Amino acid sequence: MTTGVAVIGSGNIGTDLMIKVLRLSGSLRMVAMAGIDPDSDGLARARRLGVATTADGVDGLVALPEFADVEVVFDATSASAHRRHFEVLRAHGRTVVDLTPAAIGPYVVPPVNLDEHLHEGCVNMVTCGGQATVPIVAAVGRVTPVAYGEIVASIASRSAGPGTRANIDEFTETTARAIEVVGGAERGKAIIVLNPADPPLLMRDTVYCLCPDADADRAAIAASVADMVQTVQQYVPGYRLKQDVQFDRVDTYVPSLGRHLTGLQVSVFLEVSGAGHYLPAYAGNLDIMTSAALRTAERLVALRRSTATEVAAR
Repeated sequence: MTTGVAVIGSGNIGTDLMIKVLRLSGSLRMVAMAGIDPDSDGLARARRLGVATTADGVDGLVALPEFADVEVVFDATSASAHRRHFEVLRAHGRTVVDLTPAAIGPYVVPPVNLDEHLHEGCVNMVTCGGQATVPIVAAVGRVTPVAYGEIVASIASRSAGPGTRANIDEFTETTARAIEVVGGAERGKAIIVLNPADPPLLMRDTVYCLCPDADADRAAIAASVADMVQTVQQYVPGYRLKQDVQFDRVDTYVPSLGRHLTGLQVSVFLEVSGAGHYLPAYAGNLDIMTSAALRTAERLVALRRSTATEVAAR
C-alpha cells in the first residue's frame, strides 16, 4: 500500500523530488505536480511520466480530481508563497512537507529529530545548509555543550534558481535558528556563498563550534561526527567529510554571545555531491534537501500506518 503525494513547484527542487519519489520510494506514490509556468521542464516531465499536472499553482492542485488521492504535499516553491499554500492545504486537511525556509512548521532534520514532529500538519526542512550542517552541530553537542555554532555554505551559482535567490535572507535566518533549536547551540549564525566558478564546484559546508570546555574529549567528538556523517550518508550518499575534524583552543570575545569565551573550537569541513537523478552532481545543495524531504515523508507515512494498526488492534 502506498500513500499519494503531490509536489508544488516545478523548478529544480520540485522536479528532482518528483523523480526521487518515482524511482526510490516504495511507500509514496507520485500523484500530481503543480507549477505556475505551463512551459516548465518540470511539468513537461511530469506529464510524460504519467503524473497529473496543473499550471495554476495550489488552486489548480486542489481542483484536480487526483487531489482526492493526495495525503502529503511537498512545497518546493518560495517562503513567501508557502504561507498561502499552507493555509489552502490545511483547509483541505493535507499534511505539508515544506522545503522553503518559511519555517511555519517545526524544523525537521532527519538524523537529529525525525520522529519528534511528525504529528504536525506542516514540517519544515530548514534549508540545504541546515540539512548539511545542523547534524554536525548536534553531533558535537552530544559530547560537549556548544556555545556558538557558525556555518558557511558555499554552493554553485548555477544550482541557485530564482526561489533560492529570492530566499537568501530567510536562508540565513532559518538556518541560524535551526542551529540553535535542533542543533542545540546556544547561539547560531549562517552564511551562504553563491560560487560563480566554472566549471561549477560541489557544495561545500564549513561548521565551526565554539565549546566552553577546552578539555572536551576530542576523540569522542571526532567519533560522534563520523557516526553522524555515516547516518546522513544512508539517504545522501554524496555527503562526506573533506578532512579530519580540526581542534583549536580559543580565547576570544564572541559578539553573538555578548561575552568572552575560553574553550575549544571544533572545525568540520564537508562536501556534498548530488545523486544525479535530475540535477548535476554539483547541485548537492538541492539533492540534500529533496533527499531529506523524501526521508521525512516516508517516515511520517510509516509512523501513521503503525499508529493506525495499533488503534485498530485495540
